[in-house]
Amino acid sequence: MSRALLILRSSLFMLILVLATLIWTPVCLLVAPLPYRQRYWVTQRWNFFIVWLGKVLCGMRYEIRGLENLPDEPVILLSKHQSAWETIFFLWFMPRPLVYVFKRELLFIPFFGWALGLLRMVPINRSKSRDAFAQVVVQGRRRLADGLWIIMFPEGTRAMPGKKGKYKGGGARLAIETNALVVPIAMNSGDCWPKNSFVKTPGLITISIGKAIAPAGREAPELMQEVENWIESEMRVISPHAYR
Repeated sequence: MSRALLILRSSLFMLILVLATLIWTPVCLLVAPLPYRQRYWVTQRWNFFIVWLGKVLCGMRYEIRGLENLPDEPVILLSKHQSAWETIFFLWFMPRPLVYVFKRELLFIPFFGWALGLLRMVPINRSKSRDAFAQVVVQGRRRLADGLWIIMFPEGTRAMPGKKGKYKGGGARLAIETNALVVPIAMNSGDCWPKNSFVKTPGLITISIGKAIAPAGREAPELMQEVENWIESEMRVISPHAYR
């Protein structure tokens, strides 16, 4: 496929994404008085639409491996992070409502941040790391008790294909504090929607879900090391071309 056609398709994708966001935000605000699960479902329709749009317009297909590894109980998902695609995909795809832990500045983004604020996410002030983690534990325990799932990206920011960021231990510490199972996830979305890239390329995004890990009797560094080892090993299985 020519570069010009890729740019054209990517431009159309981004245009429709912006228009859909402008339409969905007022809808999300209108349903704010509804019970949480109902307004979450309404918000999910945007995510479903964008994933579908990326598939039909840009050729970004996906496959899931290890779906049977998702337990029917509250868990903490710790995922590889390469793209904006997975932040959109997970919110729609996962069988339970997700709680993202993110920097509070995202709430100030017009339209997107406003809709995000209606959901039971956990915004944190990164300038106060100690207080921020205490806040995550308090709110995270409440969300898990409500039957929700927490998702965190241990690398903190998006990594380019074939690269690895520094894995931070917050997710493992939270799992130990709340005694919640940890589920590691590897994915190669950066092959189709790279970090800081306007152009989206056709391809197959593979999401591989590992077996749940119990935190009981574990130390946070040990638990996070096991998560990191599984994710980075699995990345070489689903994206061998990126690690040659």
